[in-house]
Amino acid sequence: MSARLSEFENSKVRLFFAVMPDPETRERIAAAAVSMRLGSDVRLVLPHNYHMTLAFIGEVPARQVPTLQRIGAAQRMTPCSLRIDAYEFWPKPKVVVGAAQTLPAALERLWRQLHRDLAEHQWALDPQQLRPHVTLARKVSQAPVLQAMSAFDWLVRDFSLVRSDTGGIQSAYTVLDTWSLLDDSGNA
Repeated sequence: MSARLSEFENSKVRLFFAVMPDPETRERIAAAAVSMRLGSDVRLVLPHNYHMTLAFIGEVPARQVPTLQRIGAAQRMTPCSLRIDAYEFWPKPKVVVGAAQTLPAALERLWRQLHRDLAEHQWALDPQQLRPHVTLARKVSQAPVLQAMSAFDWLVRDFSLVRSDTGGIQSAYTVLDTWSLLDDSGNA
């Protein structure tokens, strides 16, 4: 039994902190993705994989998951509304995203504190700036003509620690833990 536990502790997991959409927001994101009408060679992200990354950790030993869970649990932020209001083509990763042109102050504070706390535990991620977005399509080889987006609001009420498994055709994401966003007094 201890050999199995030791094997698990030495295994690596690919992790990130993210905001996961509620079912209603997931539907809005899916509608935005479908309305783009991109070419047949483009791969739309599956709705169950929609998320907004706050901090990509990368591969870490599984034994470090509890430390990341403690970091997540220590965060405080009031819930906020994020307006997804523009399509953007990002040429280097070859993706089209639904982006927010305005960053809510509460979300930026959460992002900064999360990165500070990660750096204190030797996860210096070299963040430049949070660009709130949700990836809608991958493998977009050339800049598409993108129409104006029908903007929608995404109510950010919680965030999660997520495991990413990239072995299949599409990445598979598993939420390991979720924390409600609370103000400093502990109220939701």
